Amino acid sequence: MSWIELAPTVGAAFLASLVECVEAATIVLAVGTVRGWRSALAGTGLALAALVALVAALGPALAHLPERALQLVVGLLLLLFGMRWLRKAILRAAGVIPLHDEEAVFRSETANLRLARATERWGVEPIATATAFKGVLLEGVEVAFLVLAVAAGSPALVPPAALGALAAALLVTLAALILHRPLSRVPENTLKFSVGVIISAFGIFWTGEGLGIAWPGHDLALIGIAAALLAAGLAGVRLAAAPLRMREAG
Repeated sequence: MSWIELAPTVGAAFLASLVECVEAATIVLAVGTVRGWRSALAGTGLALAALVALVAALGPALAHLPERALQLVVGLLLLLFGMRWLRKAILRAAGVIPLHDEEAVFRSETANLRLARATERWGVEPIATATAFKGVLLEGVEVAFLVLAVAAGSPALVPPAALGALAAALLVTLAALILHRPLSRVPENTLKFSVGVIISAFGIFWTGEGLGIAWPGHDLALIGIAAALLAAGLAGVRLAAAPLRMREAG
């Protein structure tokens, strides 16, 4: 399998996972800072174990589905998922809705944890452990879905996609350990805009595959689809920002 075939899948898994891992890291950092790292790591470990079990159960099950039906279902889900990210990124870039603020999320989480009553059991605090577990699990489920989805066309693509997601998780973990603060300087909206374009492109591609469309250049068609979506997204930013500019000018 060539890098031309692997690069879109690995890149999509890496970028999408990077966004989700940044959000999960903010919650784990809040738990560790306020209630101690034992509870934060316990919740994270339980969530990772649950995710491994989920992927282990879903992976083989997906392999038994008819290929075209799987591509169509996964393509539609990816399209809905990607368009949701892209729509929010366009509105944020245009200034219609505020940018996502990891520092604000961190402050909110730490404030809630300080208000909760501390009750230690078996060396960890249940509320703190549950907070870390929920945060990592929710973001991790999206990562697991994206890894399986972008590789839906071939089981051979699952390991490379998983490696892309793992690389993102390791990068975010290393950065969080070094900085010991929320990764607020990560250009999250730019990442979400890019991921929205890429995931939507995969959604259109797999939906077409499921419907029996023969894409020109096969996998290379992803580049053309992504370019068209990028152009449409940038045009959407300008259109969404136009009323605000007119209001300011008036």
